[in-house]
Amino acid sequence: MKKNTLLILGWCLCILLLPFFAKTQTNNNLQYLFTQLKQQPISKSDVLKIEQAKAAKKIINSQFYPDIDAIGKYDYASIPTSMYPLPPNELLPMVQNQSIPQPFSKNIYRLGAAIAMPIFVKSIYTLSSQAKIGIEAAVDQQYLNLIKNEAIIVSSNANLIYLQQLDSALSSKRNSLLITKSVIVVKVNNGRAPETVLTNINNAINELDILKNDLHIQKEEITATIANLTGVSITEAIPMQQIDNIKEGEIKSLLPLQKKVTAAQLSLQSEKDKLLPSLYLLGNYTNNFANAYNNNKSINTSYTTMGLLLKFPLFNKSQWAKINQSKINVESTNNELSIATQSLQTQAQQLLNTLQLLQHAVQLYQNSIKEKETLLQTAKVSFSIDQMTIEDYLKYEDDVVFEKTKLYKTQAQIWQTLMKLAVIYGNDIQTIVK
Repeated sequence: MKKNTLLILGWCLCILLLPFFAKTQTNNNLQYLFTQLKQQPISKSDVLKIEQAKAAKKIINSQFYPDIDAIGKYDYASIPTSMYPLPPNELLPMVQNQSIPQPFSKNIYRLGAAIAMPIFVKSIYTLSSQAKIGIEAAVDQQYLNLIKNEAIIVSSNANLIYLQQLDSALSSKRNSLLITKSVIVVKVNNGRAPETVLTNINNAINELDILKNDLHIQKEEITATIANLTGVSITEAIPMQQIDNIKEGEIKSLLPLQKKVTAAQLSLQSEKDKLLPSLYLLGNYTNNFANAYNNNKSINTSYTTMGLLLKFPLFNKSQWAKINQSKINVESTNNELSIATQSLQTQAQQLLNTLQLLQHAVQLYQNSIKEKETLLQTAKVSFSIDQMTIEDYLKYEDDVVFEKTKLYKTQAQIWQTLMKLAVIYGNDIQTIVK
């Protein structure tokens, strides 16, 4: 019995800790971060904007349906008033026979229903098309915002890789200096080198420690950026590799703005449509109650009307002002689109050119690092046999780290350039990097 109890407790503990272990294991890939991004408030806000656009379209489309209202009304008149239009042929027998209650009274009660429905209102159709464009624009913006945030994650991770590589290079330099320091200590103790040489090497090691600490501060800032987008705190950079090239062509980042231009044009058209004739169906049913004025007998009668209403606007100064305002809005959004198009086309071409130069620079830096590492080994030997000063030797150490810094920074810039191009062309980030 006790054994079974312990077994059950063990299974329960495993189930409780499963999400933790799952999160720990999946934190080391970009796909997990992208999945978490979609569940964050920053992504959900775009979903809500789509729902708002859909709700706006439903409001406009609801105008195609009839409005049906229940009516309750009380009328008082200072003189007896007809309860409903009465044909003369029906009124004459009532006048001749006063026992028949005449449908006239000072106090009339009415219960019934009224219906109003647009048969043809052109502006509603145009507004419905505009609302549809609004939904499409919201969907486009959701996609672009998603890949923008995914691009930020990839770029931030690239910077994190750069800092870690630089930190590793500084650690290698520090280890190299420590080995050299051990040689210097022996020389100083034997009187073969002055104390200042030891001071110089200690100062160089201390500067490295300061740089490494600064790198850790920058790493904290980057991980905070990723955590803010995904809700996931990573401790190490995630290895990445490019699996496909940028697909050039249509600048999809312009899609929301293009939809905005279309929406502005439809808005202008809807204002013009309001100058066209409109056709409505109107209906009214009432059940009227009153006491006849001639004999005070109770009357209960119903009255129904149905008709078509044609409205043709002859003069509406404010409507023409709205049309002019919409025209200006169309011109403004078109100009905004032209500016953005020119800017993004120029930026895309510049980024493509820069990408080629950065890729070439990586090869040059890799070759340069090999040469400088060879020179460093030679400098170590020269310094150990007193053929080189400590200052000259430290320059060789600095040269290697400096060249590695430029290499790692260039590699990070390649990722950042790729991500900028992916956003401009609207490429799916997950098809480019894993």
